[in-house]
Amino acid sequence: MSANLLDTTPAKDLPLRDDIRLLGRLLGDTIREQEGEPVYAIVERIRQTSIRFHREEDETAQRELETTLNSLSRGRTNQIIRAYSYFSHLANLAEDQHHVRRSRAHAMAQSGPRPGTLANALKAAQDTGVRQTELAAFFASALVSPVLTAHPTEVRRKSTIDREMEVSRILAVRDRQHLTPAEVAASEEALRGAILTLWQTSILRRNRLKVIDEVMNGLSYYDYTFFEELPRLYASLEDQLTAMDPAWNTVELPSFLRMGSWIGGDRDGNPFVTAEALRQALLLQSQRALAFYLEEVNLLGGELSLDGNYVAVSEQVQALADSSPDHSPHRQDEPYRRALSGIYARLVATTEKLGHAEITRHAVGVAPAYENVEGLAGDLAVLHRSLLANGSGSLARGRLRKLRRAVDVFGFHLASLDLRQNSDVHERVIDELLEKALPGTGYAGLPEDQRVALLLEELRTPRLLASPYIEYSDETASELAIAREAANAHRLYGPVSVPNYVISKASDPSDILEVALLLKEAGLLRPREGEMSVNIVPLFETIDDLRNAGAVMDALFSLPGYMRLLRSRGQAHEVMLGYSDSNKDGGFLTSGWELYKAEIELIEVFKRHAVGLRLFHGRGGSVGRGGGPSYQAILAQPGGAVQGAIRITEQGEVIAGKYSNRDLGRRNLEILAAATLEASLMHSGQSAPRDAYLAAMGELSDAAFKAYRGLVYETEGFERYFWESTVIGEIANLNIGSRPASRTNSRRIEDLRAIPWVFGWAQCRLMLPGWYGFGSAVEAWLAAHPDDGLALLQEMYREWPFFQSLISNMDMVLAKSNIAIASQYAKLVEDVALRDAIFPRIRLEWESSIAKLLAISEQDALLDGNPLLARSIRNRFPYLDPLNHLQIELLKRHRAGDGDKRVVEGIHLSINGIAAGLRNSG
Repeated sequence: MSANLLDTTPAKDLPLRDDIRLLGRLLGDTIREQEGEPVYAIVERIRQTSIRFHREEDETAQRELETTLNSLSRGRTNQIIRAYSYFSHLANLAEDQHHVRRSRAHAMAQSGPRPGTLANALKAAQDTGVRQTELAAFFASALVSPVLTAHPTEVRRKSTIDREMEVSRILAVRDRQHLTPAEVAASEEALRGAILTLWQTSILRRNRLKVIDEVMNGLSYYDYTFFEELPRLYASLEDQLTAMDPAWNTVELPSFLRMGSWIGGDRDGNPFVTAEALRQALLLQSQRALAFYLEEVNLLGGELSLDGNYVAVSEQVQALADSSPDHSPHRQDEPYRRALSGIYARLVATTEKLGHAEITRHAVGVAPAYENVEGLAGDLAVLHRSLLANGSGSLARGRLRKLRRAVDVFGFHLASLDLRQNSDVHERVIDELLEKALPGTGYAGLPEDQRVALLLEELRTPRLLASPYIEYSDETASELAIAREAANAHRLYGPVSVPNYVISKASDPSDILEVALLLKEAGLLRPREGEMSVNIVPLFETIDDLRNAGAVMDALFSLPGYMRLLRSRGQAHEVMLGYSDSNKDGGFLTSGWELYKAEIELIEVFKRHAVGLRLFHGRGGSVGRGGGPSYQAILAQPGGAVQGAIRITEQGEVIAGKYSNRDLGRRNLEILAAATLEASLMHSGQSAPRDAYLAAMGELSDAAFKAYRGLVYETEGFERYFWESTVIGEIANLNIGSRPASRTNSRRIEDLRAIPWVFGWAQCRLMLPGWYGFGSAVEAWLAAHPDDGLALLQEMYREWPFFQSLISNMDMVLAKSNIAIASQYAKLVEDVALRDAIFPRIRLEWESSIAKLLAISEQDALLDGNPLLARSIRNRFPYLDPLNHLQIELLKRHRAGDGDKRVVEGIHLSINGIAAGLRNSG
């Protein structure tokens, strides 16, 4: 299966072309060997015909393609779908390797620092006059946290991801080393073996994931990337700072870049996240961290074979060696090794204390467990100081340096696990607790002011509401058990293990106070001391919620009782903003604008109450769910929104795309850190956008909102149109996660989760959530401002990062869309009148949106400013189109009652292949 690219390839991208051709050839050879020459011939005929159609827009080629695809048997259909799906996955690996290759080329050429790197951020700080004391203050208080979530549109199994990583590793070796002809042949044979294994491995899960499966999948990225690359990133940053100013040489940076997770703690709409699931998630996380430390301490012991007869050691190291259970005569004169044997023994005891599974390598003797991670960090620091003081500084900068950083970053908990639940659940739980303890309270029926007064009164007393002698509903019992399990985690792993409680659908101050009362029931809030051990994080996600966010926080901060508790959290508060649901609620343009306005209002409210603001951005993988380049997104925040702290969700297939490749993973972590530094120190005081820009965005948003709501929520039959013209029904049955596609057992758009909403539109190549309403909005603006309206929008695109980011993201989404393919999905709608009433509206808006975007960005074609991405997308279309065509045919058969299991399997395979071809689709 060769891969002839459709256009002239620049010299710098020739290695990418060669990699894709190599992988395509090996895949073709595999198909020929495994499935036979006839199947390979069909694959090639489809490929060549599709390329001819895209290159020449040859209608004859299009008819040939349709004839070939329609004539396939069920078995052949699935073979073809697998072939094109795997090609997309392999092309993704080649592109990822090319990104790494280009980064290395810049480094080897000693090019100037590139945007998105810490080197560039530090240089910008230097150039703009940021003082070293300001930099130090930033690092001392900063928090940058990517938060992995279990919302997978990633439908692949870990087995296939592991084999793909093997392909990536071999490509990297071929790229970085001068190989002999024999070594080249051997590497090609290894690639052939990995691709054969992929072909012979099921790409789909046979059973729906359980919560613990999701936890295990999330933990695999620590082995892939985080354990190695986070310590390397810190070491590089410290070295860069020292190169700027030698005074940094004595400074060890605080660990401001830390991992977060929702996997095992996010129970909003997921009944399978229980107290036991939370306990298991925390245990598995801790096991993974301690297993890593044990392995690294063992390796470090092998390295630090320093003989006490030749080198001096500190008294503290000697004390560690003397207290070690290692009494081997072979190591009698090797104090570092003996000290490390003692550290290893203490780690083994710690794993046993925490209830971990049996370890693979036993200690040399018995030693006391560490009471906390600070004890381990302290012992490693003793080794570090002794090496520095006695002429072994280069050894201190090796494995020990990375291990010390890992211990500081990951602790005994690995990642901070958030709790999340819907405010409706909290209301029911508090209502039941109050009614059982104080009959006649009627909490659920109280107005907001009375609710607040009652909750504050309860928060002032140490008396608990729950009693072991009273029977509660399953829901209340479960919520109390989860809060108590979080308190237990604090005792076992430290408060950083479960530091945040996120409230979905937060709309009133009482929503926050209800959670405070639940925390009190578990001992995580202590009224007498005025202390709270967990941050309470309201999530504002609908358009109305975003509009009210500032008022809600203002009312909350006006409550002395709550402010007393907030002082125990450092007088800072986190607020989460929901991109996905606000987009589904109001459309792409309005969602972006309301998020921006909400941030401005929150900045003012927090400043007025002297409270530190930390924003948590609930972004998805696709543009329709707040996705897009993280660097530009962070810098496009209003001035003052990034106050040295930011948390961002990493969701769906984006997790694998960003973090399964070690080099790309480090690059993505660095982007988050660099953008946060720049936004905090160089952009925090940036001037506000011109009033004309704000007014224009207000008008555009109003018109876009009207157009979007008019289609999605106000057009009769649109719900049916969506379910019939997309693969949403089949997605709901795909084994992609532990939670259902809808929050309730209904087909209403309002109840549908944002992930399947966006994923469904991506599969039919329409990508509607990422652009619909934009064309109508600009048309209305130009009609109202005929003289200078376009010129102002063009100026906004050039001068305003927020607007530029919106347009750039739409540019990418529209480039990935295909209205001709989408029109074929529209024909799946059985009601012809309904189809004819809706699809022409969508097509007209699509055409208008593209035309208006090109006019504003002053481009001749979509993605003119990003030729590499444009070329990548164009080269994928010939491999995507057959998958879409076959998916449509399979949907017709399935919905007509064809019960052949190969039909369902083919639909699921096509979903996987199309998602791979589009990359950020969920």
